Amino acid sequence: MQLRPHQQRALDAIQNNNKGCVYVPTGGGKTVIMMEDCKRRFLESDDVQTVVVVAPRILLANQLFEEFFSYLNGHVSCAVMHVHSGEVDGFRTTKPDQIAAHDTACRGNFHQLIFTTYHSLGRIVDSGINVDVMYCDEAHNATQKAHFVGVAATSMAAESAYFFTATPKYSRDPYSRGMNNKVVFGDTLEIVPAPELINNGSIIPPQLVVHESELVRTKDNAHEVDRDLLIDVVDDLSEEQSAKVLVAAPNTRVLWNMLSKTDVLSELNAKGYDIMHITSKHGAYINRQKVGRQEFFKTLTEWGKDDNKKFIIFHYSILSEGINVPGLTHTILLRNLPVIEMAQTIGRVIRLHKDDAQAIANGEITPGDLSSYRKSHGVVTVPLSGKASLATRNRLQKVIDLIFVDGLPAHSFAN
Repeated sequence: MQLRPHQQRALDAIQNNNKGCVYVPTGGGKTVIMMEDCKRRFLESDDVQTVVVVAPRILLANQLFEEFFSYLNGHVSCAVMHVHSGEVDGFRTTKPDQIAAHDTACRGNFHQLIFTTYHSLGRIVDSGINVDVMYCDEAHNATQKAHFVGVAATSMAAESAYFFTATPKYSRDPYSRGMNNKVVFGDTLEIVPAPELINNGSIIPPQLVVHESELVRTKDNAHEVDRDLLIDVVDDLSEEQSAKVLVAAPNTRVLWNMLSKTDVLSELNAKGYDIMHITSKHGAYINRQKVGRQEFFKTLTEWGKDDNKKFIIFHYSILSEGINVPGLTHTILLRNLPVIEMAQTIGRVIRLHKDDAQAIANGEITPGDLSSYRKSHGVVTVPLSGKASLATRNRLQKVIDLIFVDGLPAHSFAN
């Protein structure tokens, strides 16, 4: 596979350092960097290697497994273990003794690839196995108090450890839980600027659209006001393309009340939209039918690739980071997000349309010539009302300018 210049720079930095952070905007192909480094280690090492890949959620851990398996298949062979509580095809456990037994069976015979979550990483630590390399995806999650001990223990014991994110989280004390703790996270190895990715045809820029409203939102009427705001915003969407819209709800309670106590589903269906929604509490639904998560994400992928399909997907936080949702054209923010969630949500809609990506690869259009793209930008809509509207708009615009004009990662500080 031909790496893009920013991916090659990051890969070179990794190969010259045993530990460190790589900051790549969403859509910049950071997973390819991990996979290429993993493949090199498996092919070039004289000894069998144990590689641990860490993700914030089981969904993302399973997605990473599928990507690694596809990428490595035909090049190297390895044993795979899943250390989390999710459903998988293959060996899965969260018991330290079983992890150790699997490791013993592999040592001296097979390279070992372990997929886990930050929540379950401590089980690998408790097993006492030797880890050669750890790749942490969405690594800002590693700074959470509940996750940091396991991450720190693995980082300091492993031969190598690398941390990938678009949105680093620092601490004001460089010896605390932030990614500026060099003992745990190492140095910053590469910062990939978003303008470079726009110019080389990797991503597209976001376009901020502010939807002004005079509606007054309270705790009691939040689900009704959000319903009215959403319908107004959807009515303003362009008819030139089949909109695929990600809606970030204020919280699970407001989302469920909006879906169950208003006519929003019927209204959106009448406008030609299929509806999906997913929360940790209530599960996954497609057009009012409860489904398993595997069917949900399979359908989401199929709809995302269908240029003629119009759909709206509601969520609270599950889809904010990491998960690849192809084809999204718009996101609507019904809540005032923290900086990292704001940047991650924007990242859901800045991926190229599949036809544009193919045309760039074929040399039919010039990378970065947005006027020739089928999808030239991802739309980020924020409904605003009241005194806080101007401050919220300015805050969001500052995040967009920081990432897409200044070329720096949006960051925050660990509590």
